[in-house]
Amino acid sequence: MKLKEAVSWLLGTLQRNLIPGLEECCERPLTGKEQQLVNILELVQIEKFVGRPSPRFGRKPWERPALARAFVGKAVYNHLHTRATIEALKATPVFRRLCGFVRRTDIPSEATFSRAFAEFAEMRLGEKVHEALVGQWVKPELVGHISRDATAIEGREKPTAKPKPPKPAPRKKGRPRRGEVREPKPETRLERQGRQSAQEALAELPVYCDVGAKKNSKGYKQAWIGYKLHVDVNDCGLPISAVMTAASLHESQVAIPLMKMTSERIDYLYDLMDSAYDAQPIYEMSRSLGHVPIIDKNDRRKEVIPLAPHEAVRYRERTVAERFNSRLKEGFGAGNVMVRGAAKVSLHLMFGIIALFADQLLKLSS
Repeated sequence: MKLKEAVSWLLGTLQRNLIPGLEECCERPLTGKEQQLVNILELVQIEKFVGRPSPRFGRKPWERPALARAFVGKAVYNHLHTRATIEALKATPVFRRLCGFVRRTDIPSEATFSRAFAEFAEMRLGEKVHEALVGQWVKPELVGHISRDATAIEGREKPTAKPKPPKPAPRKKGRPRRGEVREPKPETRLERQGRQSAQEALAELPVYCDVGAKKNSKGYKQAWIGYKLHVDVNDCGLPISAVMTAASLHESQVAIPLMKMTSERIDYLYDLMDSAYDAQPIYEMSRSLGHVPIIDKNDRRKEVIPLAPHEAVRYRERTVAERFNSRLKEGFGAGNVMVRGAAKVSLHLMFGIIALFADQLLKLSS
């Protein structure tokens, strides 16, 4: 069954069976936002990835599946704080029941939400759910283009002081003398990433809050304190891979591990990247994985040959990554990160990514 047919079947099943049953229980029609939440929760099914807490003495532990569904609801409703989600759960019976809390008194305290969020961050819940969604809905089909891009994520932390790298020993100028053996140039990170696995390469990348700067779409340089989110998006606007790093890390340093990660998850043909990724090791890695790299040229203060006409036409597809970043920030929580710490910020972004993935998947059927 093709992707669109499978999504249409799922959406039709929800509209015919689940939503009318919920409306009977709620004794009123569901709003458009509530129907969107129902569809996303049923497609994501995050409760399958959350284990129930082991029984212990004292107070009964809160059910983690309901808390996980509430965090997905927070991303869908784009709540600024967890406190706003708790208030919505208390004020709206439908929202409360959709998340899994039967009574108003079942809603735990803000501290319990915070502890559960820390547990989800430690177990990397967002990455597991996102990878499962990609494997179920995108992996069976051949993807044409993967658009790679990075976007600024503003944080609420003090920037971490970057450790100063040791000064390299001065190299002698000119040609070596007869019989003289000089040390080879140190291996660059991009060269090293070529022989590393995706996880080994990602483990070397800095992930902490610091100061980043880049040119925006209008050509003006802007700076921010926080992180940087790197994403691979397919032609339909579905995020295939996502990695968060320090804000100061250059985009090109994440291209090769992202490429390898995406290649393990799906089969695709073209790598589309802007001029920040114009580096020879990235071209070589893309070709070695069986892809065709189409990268905008970086002039580096020199005159360059523009893309061929057929490459320029394909390169226009890369705007799907920019639209994805815009939707993620405006509608799914990436523009209002209120948690602190790299692990929690990453989980906050991943809740938005899986909610956007499900929402975009449902839009494909309409």
